[in-house]
This record gives sequence, C-alpha cells and structure tokens, in this order.
Amino acid sequence: MVDLQDLGWDSGWDAAFAPHRDAGLHPGRVALEDKHAYSVVTAEGEVPARIAGRLQHESGGTENLPKVGDWVALRHKAGDTRAVIHHVLPRRTLLTRKLAGREAAPQVLASNIDLAFVVQALDQTFNPRRLERFLVMVHEGGARGVVVLNKLDLGEEVDERLAEAHAAAGQTPVIAVSAKTRKGIGELRKFLAPGRTCVFVGTSGVGKSSLINRLHGEAIQATLEVREQDGKGRHATTWRELILLPGGGLVIDTPGMREFHMWLADGGLDDAFPDIAELALRCHFRACQHVKEPRCAIQKALADGTLPAGRFTSFQKLRHELDCLAEERRTHIYTLRRRHAGNVRRMQSEAPPAEMP
Repeated sequence: MVDLQDLGWDSGWDAAFAPHRDAGLHPGRVALEDKHAYSVVTAEGEVPARIAGRLQHESGGTENLPKVGDWVALRHKAGDTRAVIHHVLPRRTLLTRKLAGREAAPQVLASNIDLAFVVQALDQTFNPRRLERFLVMVHEGGARGVVVLNKLDLGEEVDERLAEAHAAAGQTPVIAVSAKTRKGIGELRKFLAPGRTCVFVGTSGVGKSSLINRLHGEAIQATLEVREQDGKGRHATTWRELILLPGGGLVIDTPGMREFHMWLADGGLDDAFPDIAELALRCHFRACQHVKEPRCAIQKALADGTLPAGRFTSFQKLRHELDCLAEERRTHIYTLRRRHAGNVRRMQSEAPPAEMP
C-alpha cells in the first residue's frame, strides 16, 4: 500500500480528481514512461499501464499525453495485465523544451515539479550562458530553481566559476557539491521535503545520476564515466523516472541534453534575468530596445560595468530566439487544431447510425 501524500497528493489534487472518482476511476502518478508503456504508482502499489484509445485520439498532441510526474485517472479491471489511463489531471508546472531538429513541436521533460536542480560541473564544461538558458526553461514552467555546481573535488578555478554562476543565476540559489566526496550533499538535501517533487536537469556527464545516488543512499541510477579529454559524458539515463527517496521527497532524473532549444518563455526570461528586468524599468522610454535610445538604464549599466556585457548579449540572443519561437508555436497550435478537427470528423463519420426509436 502507498500513501499518495508521499507522492505529492493534496487537497487540490483531490478536488481536481473528484469527477473521475464519481466515474469509478482511481488516481495514480506516472513514475516511468517508455514510449506508450507506463508505470503508475497508485494507493495499491505500482502498476503497468497503457493509454485509452480515446485519450490517444483526443489529446491534440503528444505533449498532452501522460508524462512522468503527471497525476492520472485510471481503471484496472480484474484479470487485466495493465491498467488503462483515461485522463491526465491539469498540470501545475511543466518543464518543456523544443524537440531537437527542425520540427516545431514541444517535448515535455517532466510535470508537476516543485523544484528544479540545474546541474553543471565545475570543470572545463562549465558554461554560464547555458546555465541561463536552463533557468529560463525552469522559471517559465513555474518551478523554483536551484543551481547545483557538481565536481567541487576537481578544484579547477572554483572561485571564479562560482562567481560566474552567481552572476548568471540572478536571485536563484547556487550551491557547490561533490557527488564523489559527498561534500555539500547535506546542503542539497535541505531542499527536499516529503511530498515535494524535484527534477535534475543538465547536459550529459555533469553527475545528475550520481547526485541522486547520494541522496538515495545507494546506487539506484546507472552512472557512466566521463571522458577526461573533453569532459563529455555518455547518457546514463535513457528515460525519465520518478524516484521516492527514503527520507521523504521525490526526484526525477532526466537524460542529458546534447541539444537544448527553448519552447516557452513569456515571464521566464525576466525571472531568469531579474537584474536586466529591473534596469529596464528605469529606462526613459517604455518600449526601449536598449540599443541607441537616450536615457537607457541598461546602456548606462553596460558603460559603467555594473551589467556584464556577456550577460546582456545572452539576454538579447535568448529574446530573439523566443520571438522566433512564438511564431513557430502559433503554427504548431494551428496544425494541431486542424488535425484534431479532422480526427473528430473521421470518428463521427465512422460511428454507426443511431437507431430510430
């Protein structure tokens, strides 16, 4: 038996689930996704599950199908080897990126996240600009962020990289740890709490799985060595998995991202760059582009050195990228709506005629 509160269930989820309970369905949380096969944790334990055909056809896109972290309504009939997922409860938070390649479509990494640990290594792969990109994704999805700098034991320009991380993180907490020596793991553990869901995101080789192993107390996640010549790692995780920690709290490990393209960012950009957002409020013109306009607070901060030029360049690059993505998203949504309307018309045409009374 499982106490759903340990998995994050609360009165809000209970209220959202009420209509499905009346229909005879049961709540569960998706712990593992492998294509269209799922593992869902319910009050009776972990059960394998599949998606109902109606949910598959009416989803409007793969991003709306069950993902790790989702709360779902399912039915498990006696004698069936798998339960059937009929509904996905509305998500509170979401971590999404654009699918790698040219297709303008989102990929959901995890849902209903309370806290996101953005992991980088304190070695030659450290990149403050990449850190900013991940933080935009985290803030836009509605989760709190924590920057975790792993491999403190390497001792390579630690003070300088810590300063760069603090500058890139804005108001987001930054902690330095070592999965190898356990240094800083206690500080990392303070962010965990019963029922709180955390996700580890970052590129391959930064040590996400190793950190989860330390938090769990045993080697539950496979880890692979990192090449010394370039600091690049091999994928130790090939799916996203929800893990219940013995001391309370849940963590989700995500595959290392060789490519990371943002998908959504409305308020997330300002949340990731609070210093620039605050400066922009001081500009003389409300629609200031921060280029050649007079009495521009950002240009003044760049001139006197209080705003690093590299950080502002990164901000401009991300803003331009997001402007382009906005148009791609509009096209994607229009395509999905047309596809969904076509599916509905086809289902209606294939339905048998109603019998006359």
